[in-house]
Amino acid sequence: MTPRTTATRLREKVTYDEAVAHAILDEALVCHVGFVVDGSPRVLPTIHARAGSTLYLHGSTGTPLLRLVDPVDGGIEICVTVTLLDGLVLARSQFESSMNYRSVVVHGRGHLVTDHAEREVALHRIVEHVSPGRSATSRAGNARELAATAVLRLDLVEFSVKVSTGEPEDAPSDVTGPHWAGVVPVALRFGAPIPAGDLATGIELPDHLLDYARPGA
Repeated sequence: MTPRTTATRLREKVTYDEAVAHAILDEALVCHVGFVVDGSPRVLPTIHARAGSTLYLHGSTGTPLLRLVDPVDGGIEICVTVTLLDGLVLARSQFESSMNYRSVVVHGRGHLVTDHAEREVALHRIVEHVSPGRSATSRAGNARELAATAVLRLDLVEFSVKVSTGEPEDAPSDVTGPHWAGVVPVALRFGAPIPAGDLATGIELPDHLLDYARPGA
C-alpha cells in the first residue's frame, strides 16, 4: 500500500494480493498506459505481457510515450490499468446498478528495455501472451521491424486490485417494488479462426488455435 494505491472508497473490494493481480494481467489482452505530455494527461491502449513480477509494454518508437523517456535513466512515470468485465449488475434502483469486474492499477517508473537478450525475452512473452504457441508458427521480427519496436519494463511493486462480484444490493423498500433486478453475465468470446484470403494451399491451422481461450477465463 502506498498513497497512490490506497483506496478512498469501496475499500472492501480492494486487495494487494500479488497472485490475483498477476492472474488478471495474464487474462487481459489489452492494457491502458497513462502518462503526462506537456502537463496534459494522455492514455494509450497497448499490448502487454508479464514475466514474474515484471510487466512488459509493447510500443512503437515513434509514440509520444517513448519520445518522453528520460535519456539519463531511460525511464518515465506511468500508470497502467487493466479491467476485465464479468457482468452487468442491474439493480431496481439506477443508483445501485453497477458492474462485476476485476481490475488492476499499477503505478511506477517504466524503463526502456535496451538489453538485447531481455528485449528478445520480452517480445517473445508478448507474442505468447496474445496467442500461446504462436512464436513457433510465425516469423520473428526482422532488423527493420525490431528497430521500430520499443519495449518498456515496469516492476509490479506499487499496485492495487479491485474486484466486484455478486448480485444487486437494493434498499429494502426497492426489493418489494415492481422493477426487475439481476445480473447479465459478460464474457469475451472467440470465434473459429478464419484463414487469410491469400493463404497458400496446404497450410493447416496450427494446433494452438483449435480451441483458443484466455488463461483463467
